[in-house]
Amino acid sequence: MFLDDDYLLTNPTARQIYQEIKDLPIIDAHNHADVKEIKENNKYSDIWQIEAATDHYVWELLRKRGVKEKYITGSASNKEKWMKMAEVFEDFVGNPVYEWIHLDLKRRFGIEALINERNAETIWNQVKELIKQDEFRPQALLEHMNVEIMCTTDDPLDSLEHHKVLKDSSCKTKILPTWRPDKAMQIRKEEFVNYIKHLGRRTSIEINVLADLIKGLQITHDHFENMGTKASDHGIEIPYARDISDEKANKIFQKRLKTGEITEQEEKAFKSYMLHRFGEMNVRSDWVMQLHIGAVRDICDSLYQTLGPDSGGDISNHLIPIVEPLKNFLNKFDGRLKIVLYVLDPNHYSTIATLTRAFGEKVNLGAAWWFNDSPIGMKRQLEYIGSVDLFMNFAGMVSDSRKLMSYGSRTEMFRRVLSDVLGTQVEKGQIPPNLALKTARYICYERKKQLFNF
Repeated sequence: MFLDDDYLLTNPTARQIYQEIKDLPIIDAHNHADVKEIKENNKYSDIWQIEAATDHYVWELLRKRGVKEKYITGSASNKEKWMKMAEVFEDFVGNPVYEWIHLDLKRRFGIEALINERNAETIWNQVKELIKQDEFRPQALLEHMNVEIMCTTDDPLDSLEHHKVLKDSSCKTKILPTWRPDKAMQIRKEEFVNYIKHLGRRTSIEINVLADLIKGLQITHDHFENMGTKASDHGIEIPYARDISDEKANKIFQKRLKTGEITEQEEKAFKSYMLHRFGEMNVRSDWVMQLHIGAVRDICDSLYQTLGPDSGGDISNHLIPIVEPLKNFLNKFDGRLKIVLYVLDPNHYSTIATLTRAFGEKVNLGAAWWFNDSPIGMKRQLEYIGSVDLFMNFAGMVSDSRKLMSYGSRTEMFRRVLSDVLGTQVEKGQIPPNLALKTARYICYERKKQLFNF
């Protein structure tokens, strides 16, 4: 039956494992939470704000079913958007969004009804009434979901003022910033020069040469470290990481500031240089360096031109090279830097898993990411990890989510899939039962504390 006690669990051993791990605290080492929202801790207005206002997964499915943009990111009221979503929600079956949102309704609100246009008004009103209670404020929801630690994604220019308030508050969830300097690498982007100027003002440095840029970024890196940061995060389409000299990189930087134009090859060289410098900063701070590889951004021109970046027009590309761009970086930092590799296209799992195996304990495979954080995507990845690399070196589940409600439902889905993968191997005689349970507990909790020094 839909979302019953045996959801995603296909054998008795899987059910036993899940019972042992389902209530472990959540440690989410990578998400896109709105820290201001958590700090302000205001009551939510309605179910659309909670479930869909920031969720690109939902937006893309609504577009796929022909819902007009007015009812997704446009001028319609939240209730009108919710009602439009309910009209097509049954069409989402088979996609994890259908399961996640129903898990949220069931676990957080006690609502068993399946969303459709006939009961949309009732569900809207039920949630509207429930969220008047203090237990549905952001910080209380995090506590209810048993979120122990969560790491947000933050630009170096961020003052981290909201993190500081939360650090000194009664919030029971530890909320740590993550340093994500992508904009400092995007040298061909139109906004690059303005970003450098903002960095200069933020750090009180006049940035004229590349050494000034590195100095300014190091100041922000130090600030993040003082605020408890344990990792950097880097979204890179192709992991260019060749060894480039200071002189060559500075010439490219100077050319960009003076003429506004550089070649594609110069862009690759600059990005390679910056990634190496970020790696050195992280070694000194003993941070984990997370590389999210392979997202081809804003592929849909009409979306980008109408709504701008980060609106749901990103894809994967199995043709993206991995080994050749990355091998110099991995060799340079071999044994010195903790690295977690995430890939967007599942065709890259075999390459990444063998890379992490080749480079030993410091280089680890990250969670099935974005289009792959579904039952089928997670199952395939976990089975491959166990046979090529090691479960015990897996970096563990991350939500990668913008909405707080996701932490419970996405974590539950992962823990059920993990329990089923390990339980099935026990049933087949591949793993002793006690070691399957030990592995599940370690992956879900102890591993992340160890890897990220939480």
